[in-house]
Amino acid sequence: SLIAVGLDRVANADLLDTIRRVHCFGINLVPLDIRQDSERHVKALDEIVRYVGLGEYESWSEDERQEFLLNQLKSKRPLIPRRWQPSADTQEVLDTCQVVAEEPEETLSHYIISMAQQPSDVLAVALLLKEAGVTWNVPIVPLFETLDDLDRAPDVMQRLWSNHWYSQYSHGRQTVMIGYSDSAKDAGKITATWAQYKAQEALVELAGEHEIALMLFHGRGGTVGRGGGPVEKAMASQPPGSVPGEIRVTEQGEMIRYKFGQPRVAVRSLAVYVAATLRATLEPNPAPKQSWRSLIESMSQKSLKHYRQIVREDERFVPYFRSLTPEQELGKLALGSRPAKRKATGGVESLRAIPWVFAWMQVRLNLPAWLGATQALQHAVDEEPELLQEMVEQWPFFAAYIDLLEMVLGKADCSIAEYYEQQLVDEAYQDLGKQLRADLQTCADLMNRIKQQDELLISDPLLAQSVEVRAPYTDPLNYLQAELLKRERKMGQIDHDLEQALKVTMAGISAGMRNTG
Repeated sequence: SLIAVGLDRVANADLLDTIRRVHCFGINLVPLDIRQDSERHVKALDEIVRYVGLGEYESWSEDERQEFLLNQLKSKRPLIPRRWQPSADTQEVLDTCQVVAEEPEETLSHYIISMAQQPSDVLAVALLLKEAGVTWNVPIVPLFETLDDLDRAPDVMQRLWSNHWYSQYSHGRQTVMIGYSDSAKDAGKITATWAQYKAQEALVELAGEHEIALMLFHGRGGTVGRGGGPVEKAMASQPPGSVPGEIRVTEQGEMIRYKFGQPRVAVRSLAVYVAATLRATLEPNPAPKQSWRSLIESMSQKSLKHYRQIVREDERFVPYFRSLTPEQELGKLALGSRPAKRKATGGVESLRAIPWVFAWMQVRLNLPAWLGATQALQHAVDEEPELLQEMVEQWPFFAAYIDLLEMVLGKADCSIAEYYEQQLVDEAYQDLGKQLRADLQTCADLMNRIKQQDELLISDPLLAQSVEVRAPYTDPLNYLQAELLKRERKMGQIDHDLEQALKVTMAGISAGMRNTG
């Protein structure tokens, strides 16, 4: 068609070269992952099992589900009838498995199960893939995301690795994904970080017992609230033995552009990863002392209690969050790969981690990265100040957490958050805002006390200067955004000029803050 309209040079130059390359090397440059929520698999199987008259899969116990799945996996006859029209959601799950069956093996890497909770979640995927006609053993990766799921992860993998059918299926290799975003949204940053550490430790030990080559896959976002931060510190703070020469890490959002947007920067970023992986493999840090573990455990409990008291139990929190931040307006941005919410209804728990963090970063309160930290640090300062100091100086895992917390506190701005509140929040909820800002200030004071300094970021002058240089550009955008939100909400209808201006402020603030999602 190019030649037909006289574009011979285009057709016979780059395009022809590309066609020849595809014929020589195939289409895959890098293998892709498939990812789906565990609940979608459960719903699909429930619909199939009901249709063929074998019961109600969703209401079965975990043992009943596993027994059924293993029997079907060993069976020679198909489970899904050929001439059957399932619901749209189930059809989408089956179509995805069909795509896996049709593609060559080298184009696909892993099938990741979001919100994995039980061994049946992994076996369910194996069955759905078998029913679609997949002839090779696709590596199935459970992603443990919430606090409960992380705590349960070792038990889930123990039961899977002890299963004869699954041990044959996996060929002694396993990837397990650790979720940073949803665990932090569920339990607060320090509690989630410690839960991730413990889960990795237990999984490494368990894999050794079962002679499994385990690769941990870190589902980090760009922000501190979603597991982000400097690669070197993140790798150095991994549990000993958890980086056996290989590691898998996600890079998301704006971090892809910052780290891989230009060839020279991309090579530099990869070099940093390689060096950090080698160091973590060859010179892993020793396991933490028992006294450190005991203190961080009690700190974690204090943090969790306060975090959930505010986010889940305080009736003012959801209306305060919705009115203060541009959370409801975020859907207008061409941002993120998925809908802002897992479900159309529901509160904070149904909101995805990216808009949760993004919304708080926009108003400069940065709440997901520090809420609960004040209570944890206060407890340690009051009970074990010398031990706390020892952990900061000698435990890379804890030192990395403290450094990231300081960075987030340094980027927060209470006066800007207060301005948003005055413009947008009902007086009935403003007391909560005062409480949160006081909590943030106490956290900053504690940080300076622990680090024996007069002001935040004094030990990282480069970062302090970077924040200072960007402030004259980002601060006016914040004041503009608060005014635009106020006007748009007052109008109650779409105004394209207002909407465009609002999008510009969102993009500008996220570029200025860097850690947006």
